[in-house]
Amino acid sequence: MYKYFIILFCFFSSELIAQIKNPEYKQTLDSIYQNTVPLISIDEFIKIDKYNLYIFDTREEDEFNVSHIKNARNVGSFWFDMRKIYDIPRNSTVIVYCSVGIRSEKIGEKLLVAGYKNVQNLYGGIFEWVNQSHPVYKQNGVQTSEIHTYNEIWGRWVERGTKVN
Repeated sequence: MYKYFIILFCFFSSELIAQIKNPEYKQTLDSIYQNTVPLISIDEFIKIDKYNLYIFDTREEDEFNVSHIKNARNVGSFWFDMRKIYDIPRNSTVIVYCSVGIRSEKIGEKLLVAGYKNVQNLYGGIFEWVNQSHPVYKQNGVQTSEIHTYNEIWGRWVERGTKVN
C-alpha cells in the first residue's frame, strides 16, 4: 500500500511541477516547500468546485491591495489571527496562497492544526498565477496588471504584469 502511495505522490508532484515553465523557479519552489500542506496546481484550482470554496491570500495588506486573486480574503501571515476566519466551516475547501507559497504553507499548517480538513497551498503562488496570464484584481474589484513582488529577490520570478514593490 505504501508503495502505491509513493507512486501516486510522485505522479501528482510531477504533474504540479510540469506546469511551471521556468526550470529555475521550479527548483526554487521544490527547495522551499516543506510539503506540510497539500499542493494544488493552478490548473486544478481553476477546475475546482467553487461551492464551499474559500481563497485566503496570506500576504500582507499592502501586497493584497496592489492585486489579488478574485474572491480572495486577505488573512495576512505576520499578524494572522484565527478570529479572521471564525465564520469559515472546518469542512470547507480552503486554498491558501502568497507570493510563492512559503507564507501560505505556514498559514495552511495552522489551519490544519485548527481542524480544517481540506486545505491546499497554491503551487507557485500568485507569481505563477500571473505568469500563466490569469487575472488579478485591485481591492475595488477592477482588474489590474500590477503585481506586488514582495522584494527584488523574489520578484525576479514574476515574468508578466507590472511589478510593484
